[in-house]
Amino acid sequence: MWGGVDGDWRYSRPSSSTPLGPDRYGQCPLMTRDYARSVTWQDPEAVRFMLDDCKVWAVVGLSGDTRRTAFSIAALLQERGKQIVPIHPAAASDAGLTVLGEKGYPTLADVPFPVDVVDVFRRSEAAGEFADQAVEIGARGVWFQLGVIDAAAFERTVAAGVPMVMDTCPAIEWRKR
Repeated sequence: MWGGVDGDWRYSRPSSSTPLGPDRYGQCPLMTRDYARSVTWQDPEAVRFMLDDCKVWAVVGLSGDTRRTAFSIAALLQERGKQIVPIHPAAASDAGLTVLGEKGYPTLADVPFPVDVVDVFRRSEAAGEFADQAVEIGARGVWFQLGVIDAAAFERTVAAGVPMVMDTCPAIEWRKR
């Protein structure tokens, strides 16, 4: 919760210069002080919902490079019974993109079926647009991987009624159980 948990900076109260600071509370009808204090980047219920109740995971940044973390996490998602959907610009090429036996798409908007979770493997400064796209396509959740942090995107996504998890990994969360 906002206000600090065992000194963990991810749960500390934002300053007035951060996107969730006091100067921003009035800009979104859902983002009251009490609401902002009640939502964390790694809310246990949001984690549980995505890991247990969501089946189709679009993995933004997933290419066929087996050395990348996105590849190993996508493989883990499949092992856990999830359907993965690679989202990568390479899917727009004539050759297309297939990763772990699944057809890739160049954008989230190109996926022709419902997506439950948008899992983002992009740098923090580029990640927010994918949270916005996830809301636009009607995804049921957004997950930013370990080290991917965009407080403004978190604010927008949660305010739109879509659960979001940030700065952790499904592998880490499954190990905690």
